Amino acid sequence: MTEKILILDFGSQYTQLIARGVRELNIYCEIVPCLKPVEITPDIKGIILSGSPYSVNEAHAPKPDIAVLAKEVPVLGVCYGAQLIAQQNGGVVAKSNSREFGRAHLHFKDKGVLFNTVSDETQVWMSHSDSVKELPESFTLLATTASIPVAAYKANNYPNPVYGIQFHPEVTHSTDGRQILKNFVVDVCGCGQSFTPAHFVEESIAAIKEKVGNEKVVMALSGGVDSTVAATLIHRAIGDRLYCIFVDNGLLRKGEFEQVMEGYKHLGLNVKGVDAKQRFYDELAGVSDPEGKRKIIGKLFIDIFQEEAIELKDVKFLGQGTIYPDVIESVSVNGPSVTIKSHHNVGGLPEKMNMQLVEPLRFLFKDEVRRAGKELHLDDIFLKRHPFPGPGLAIRILGAITPEKVAMLQDADHIYIQALRDSENYDKVWQAGTILLPVQSVGVMGDERTYEFTVALRAVTSVDGMTADWAHLPYEFLAKVSNDIINHVRGINRVVYDISSKPPATIEWE
Repeated sequence: MTEKILILDFGSQYTQLIARGVRELNIYCEIVPCLKPVEITPDIKGIILSGSPYSVNEAHAPKPDIAVLAKEVPVLGVCYGAQLIAQQNGGVVAKSNSREFGRAHLHFKDKGVLFNTVSDETQVWMSHSDSVKELPESFTLLATTASIPVAAYKANNYPNPVYGIQFHPEVTHSTDGRQILKNFVVDVCGCGQSFTPAHFVEESIAAIKEKVGNEKVVMALSGGVDSTVAATLIHRAIGDRLYCIFVDNGLLRKGEFEQVMEGYKHLGLNVKGVDAKQRFYDELAGVSDPEGKRKIIGKLFIDIFQEEAIELKDVKFLGQGTIYPDVIESVSVNGPSVTIKSHHNVGGLPEKMNMQLVEPLRFLFKDEVRRAGKELHLDDIFLKRHPFPGPGLAIRILGAITPEKVAMLQDADHIYIQALRDSENYDKVWQAGTILLPVQSVGVMGDERTYEFTVALRAVTSVDGMTADWAHLPYEFLAKVSNDIINHVRGINRVVYDISSKPPATIEWE
């Protein structure tokens, strides 16, 4: 039985960061919507309440009964969670004199277990408009800041330890935030730090064996780290009873289909490659709308996958590389499920083909998937590959798609990506790609006037893609890439570099 921490999500933008912080301590945790009834099973060792865009004083703010939770396990309230605990015990929560956002320093009154080994005057990150103005009588004040009277407290009227903190320990600006989380989940909740990649791989293989038994599994592969790690886990569990299908939609990077198929061969996976380039080009002809492209690609992928899978007899399971950000049910406090992109995770097929899902990575973040892949000794061609959009180059060609445009973009992108590798910048960048713009401009090459396309180079740094900053690549590098693209790719005479961050922009252009 794997011990776990539950994180009740009240809609905070930082909830996933709490989960990542706990996971990085080698402790398993799950995010659940705050309005969903919580069943405290023996494997749950503690609960963390997230922040929220709500005020606890709003009539429709989510307010689960903390006493019910604290009767079973220790509880830590973060920001909104701390205000909720205080309010339910008779404390006063009200608007701060000014909205507090940014760095602050804790002044300790009583460190106790929660702040053990935390530096005096440690820096923390504030993001709130309400504050606890008066603590309930039974509570112990642990810390203040220069601007708020209650920055941390301990509640003494519950069967289990209950703490509240007004700041966000999960963000990097909170200097000792990781230590504070560790103090809670390890010292207060008593979790062992046993959720390691080796532990995950061992448990996953055993779970797949038990679920699948002697049946077959069919799975679509993309060449990316998620589907590759998932397929490898399933293959380790059931061997050649895993049947993989890799569809060449004509929208992959240059030479990628052949390169990835060779990589799968070395892994020993049972893979069938399907050349469907022309079918995709025919269906996409004349379509410029990004959502239209996505729908066409998704439907056609499902059709082709089904055609191939139907030839396999008596397959009862569908393997997928779904990861945790795809399935977290707490995007808002109402907990709607994330819509999984059909072209990426074969949406609709389990019902259509009467198959059960096998999703070994369902509860892992992207960086955890890579660590599991490393534990499985996968090659860097898979582990360090940048994320690549499910629709491929279709959403990096703005406007209508033609085979000629695809070839032009593949050539330009190949020069860019290879240059990143050659300059040892590839691993410093989270994601990079080239976008073909529906813009033609005048240029001069030799004595000739040209009227050709523009491409935009995109490179970002990030941890998980939720937020991203544009990569500050050297000017000399960009100049060389621009020169090489213009000199070697016929049809392109201008190169620009995208310096937009996410937010407000997105990583992809469509």
